[in-house]
Amino acid sequence: MFEDRDDAARQLAARLHAYRGRHPLLLAIPRGAVPMAKLLADELDGELDVVLVRKLRSPRHAETAIGAVDESGWRYVTPYATAMGADQDYIERETQAQLATIRARRQSYTPIRPPRNPAGRVVIVVDDGLATGATMLAALHALRHQKPARLVCAVPVASPDALELVRPQADEVVCLHAPYYFQAVGQFYRHFPQVEDEEVLALLGG
Repeated sequence: MFEDRDDAARQLAARLHAYRGRHPLLLAIPRGAVPMAKLLADELDGELDVVLVRKLRSPRHAETAIGAVDESGWRYVTPYATAMGADQDYIERETQAQLATIRARRQSYTPIRPPRNPAGRVVIVVDDGLATGATMLAALHALRHQKPARLVCAVPVASPDALELVRPQADEVVCLHAPYYFQAVGQFYRHFPQVEDEEVLALLGG
């Protein structure tokens, strides 16, 4: 159990200390991971930015991912999407809806500069937890094509299945806790408030 996202980030920083001095690029999956990535960037003497991916929501349970899409439009769809009620037409509509959100966030989060270039750098992708792993998979896939020197996935907690899904896409996976009784990311935090856009903008601009 983590006290909050700051507590989780400090524990991750201890596991990632070998990257201090290598000016790593900390890329957060918005919004919840942005405060964590900011703390990690400060601890590791790195640089903060975001990687924009969105989960594809189940038509029956909006909190459940049936896949994810990255900024380029590449998507991952889970093998159980059809069983969750998602036919091809639904998946296409949901993909376009999430791409619209990604475009709006890019305009809002980095309006006066392009995204940081990950090529040739140590890139650490941060999220506050992995339930299905779909969004992290999309993020790692997108970044791999930009040729980082080393691609690291860093999360405080994840389901074992999510770790198995993302592990082949990363050079290193750092996860503090992978319980078999995983139900939702929030169950592992005593305080898990929603992170709003205003906080994200303040952190990215700081």
